[in-house]
Amino acid sequence: MTVGDGVVAREAGFTLVEVMVSLLIFGMLAAAGVSILSFSVRAQGATAAKLDDLSALNRTIALLSGDLAQARPRSTRDTEGQVIPAFVGTASGVPLVRFVRAGWSNIDAAARPSTQKVEYRLVDGTLERVAYPMLDGAAPLPPVALLTKVRAVTARYRYKGAWADRWDGSNGVPLPDAVELAVLRDTGVQYRAIALIGSGYAPDDKPKTANAAP
Repeated sequence: MTVGDGVVAREAGFTLVEVMVSLLIFGMLAAAGVSILSFSVRAQGATAAKLDDLSALNRTIALLSGDLAQARPRSTRDTEGQVIPAFVGTASGVPLVRFVRAGWSNIDAAARPSTQKVEYRLVDGTLERVAYPMLDGAAPLPPVALLTKVRAVTARYRYKGAWADRWDGSNGVPLPDAVELAVLRDTGVQYRAIALIGSGYAPDDKPKTANAAP
């Protein structure tokens, strides 16, 4: 193409090299954007999982503390009629703890007591809570999973300033004063919690007599 006096004018446009370079830059920017978006999604998912796990841990500690705060010195019987102490606790056995708690809401006015036998146990890396429909002679209800990815759970029981690894009331006292629970997660992080028993429960050391004043 010529424009007057024989001057050659080039048509406006891009060369193949320029187009290829532009596509390369656009591809790099797109790949960077996808990478940033993918990282953001993974980070959001990890954060949500961490928050869910922390919430489950807090719910577990709150539920266990609430149950222990309402523990009652009431012995029970198993399905074979054997007497079970009011409070049974091990260092890391199955169940970990078993006791009777008060305050079992009865919204439907069913024919049952307001107390309930419950136990906590670690099964295949999951901390479970098991409840019983009746105090004596009843089979347990299906377990409720509270916390997963648990490597180990250990407990100690405090009475009059001393800690013990087991509790079965053999010392004549049905309930300990407090329970310390240590939860070791699969990540290697360990959490510790201490819960009081029975909302200020204290055994009556003074013997009662028939002539005692009311």
